Amino acid sequence: MNTNINKLEYIFSKDCDDNQVLAKALSFSNDEVIEELIKSGLRGRGGAGFPAGLKWKFTATQPGDEKYIICNADEGEPGTFKDREILTQVPKKVLNGMALCAYGTGIKKGYIYLRGEYKYLVSHLQKNIDEFHEEIKKYGIDFNIDIFLGSGAYVCGEETALIESMEGKRGEPRNKPPYPNTVGYLGKPTIVNNVETFASTMIVFRLGAENYKKLGTQDQHGSKLFSISGDSPKEGVHEIELGMSVEDFVREFGDGDTKAVQVGGVSGFCIPRKGFKNAIIGEGNPTGGSTMIFNSSRSMYNVLHNFLDFFAEESCGQCTPCRVGCQQLLKGIEAVKSGEKPKEYLDQLIKLSKTMQITSKCGLGQSVTNSFTSIVENFREEMIY
Repeated sequence: MNTNINKLEYIFSKDCDDNQVLAKALSFSNDEVIEELIKSGLRGRGGAGFPAGLKWKFTATQPGDEKYIICNADEGEPGTFKDREILTQVPKKVLNGMALCAYGTGIKKGYIYLRGEYKYLVSHLQKNIDEFHEEIKKYGIDFNIDIFLGSGAYVCGEETALIESMEGKRGEPRNKPPYPNTVGYLGKPTIVNNVETFASTMIVFRLGAENYKKLGTQDQHGSKLFSISGDSPKEGVHEIELGMSVEDFVREFGDGDTKAVQVGGVSGFCIPRKGFKNAIIGEGNPTGGSTMIFNSSRSMYNVLHNFLDFFAEESCGQCTPCRVGCQQLLKGIEAVKSGEKPKEYLDQLIKLSKTMQITSKCGLGQSVTNSFTSIVENFREEMIY
């Protein structure tokens, strides 16, 4: 990885025939498709970053003929809008990626779980799906995709809550194990991958696993779409090789007065100016792709207050640590700011957030401590005065 930003255009490439890439991939055997994906090191481009090839392999080896593929297009993380752009501009990359998954695993049924706020995309996607169904018949792939429209709940971005929603139940995370690859949709083995993940599998087979693996770092391979917002003259979606320092990122996308970068959305980490040089985007940070840039005019207390207000609103309420914890963190920083509680109370709130991390049932409550602790510890003075 070069020290300068390496901006790429693989996902939104206009000079690549996705059907030709799919045909090339289908020259591999079923097992070879999965092994090539494993070899590439592609990690899920949602929030968890689990190796995509292993997820396919684990599901493919489960007994039974009835299995499912779900494309997670819920995209509820604040500051993230990359999947919307993929589905708008290059939906065939996603559909072909799902077809490749179907070929490699033998699965015949797929769904796109579409965020409720993206309802306007349904007719556009359905048109592309209808064309896709006709095209894959040429390759002898027996695979059908339907659209399932969500209802706007942030927690349904979590794969088991998403599955509960599809089954007509309240969108709440399940206990794990079992994982979806063994007991998923309708109790059957299920692969749940993010929109960008399916699109990225096509990049893997366009370049080849070895060439794809040369992009990025030892831990994170390939390119990644970043949704850049905030105090930036270059807001929007940018595809960048993984492995750049936050310092280089700020130099490219900041406004010259950046004091903090929130990496990974509200559930990610806030990196202060003093940490720009050593922090690497894509290593030790969530892979969701939301990057919010804040300059010196921004109150980090207000930023944190907005984040906590969001978490408190979006908690499904199923587990006590998240349901009560989010509310107490919000009330706590308000009490310190007003002088009702001493500044030392912030340390108690940090302990609470870390307790939530190990006792909450799903990623919502578990990730609150990321933004809370990183903002409070790096901008403590703004929490008090």
